[in-house]
Amino acid sequence: MDKIYAIIPVSKFTDAKTRLSPFLSSEEREDLLKAMLKDVTGTLKRLVDKIIIISRDREVLDYAKKLKVDTLVENEDSNLNKALNQAMTYCRGKTRKVLIIPSDVPLIGKTNIKLIIKQASKLDFLIVPSKGGGTNALIIKPCGINMEFGEFSFQKHVENAEAKGFSPLVHDSFYMALDVNTTEDLGEIMIHGKGTDTKKYLESLNISVESIHGHERLKVTRD
Repeated sequence: MDKIYAIIPVSKFTDAKTRLSPFLSSEEREDLLKAMLKDVTGTLKRLVDKIIIISRDREVLDYAKKLKVDTLVENEDSNLNKALNQAMTYCRGKTRKVLIIPSDVPLIGKTNIKLIIKQASKLDFLIVPSKGGGTNALIIKPCGINMEFGEFSFQKHVENAEAKGFSPLVHDSFYMALDVNTTEDLGEIMIHGKGTDTKKYLESLNISVESIHGHERLKVTRD
């Protein structure tokens, strides 16, 4: 039973990417998340045995079915870490490893995710950090450690793994570290996201980017 399942937790579409307001409207932020989900699932379909999107939002679950991936209804009174524990419990006994990955890493196809998964087949624990100290990918056996997603989760996950006797492998990747939360992140997608649905969507909104030398590296505007 040498399988790997991918788990993607997704919050309500109506709560999508509020930090991008007012640069993007509520409807635009929802469509952005849909484009990113399409990029993430499209890449993973070729590499994992099953993709599971867990959410309490009926719109999210319906969209997941359009993407032809499996769904799991998140329990009531849950949160991100509880939802991930729920999904891992569901996977236990069905697969040897789970890949936990967020919905907002549209450049996943630009990194060597195939290599990451191959490395993880021989390891107990593999983690990909996000910029800012978070976690943008985690490969472990189901329920292998306690979930600590939130602020500075990377170090917490590493410490939990070490406490369990695992030897964490850290895989640094610029593309995988880029989760989309700010307008500057949108600029990075415009620069590096050739061939992705996410970049195509941003282009449809007439978003443009230029390099600047100031507090921020990129200036992102709309025509």
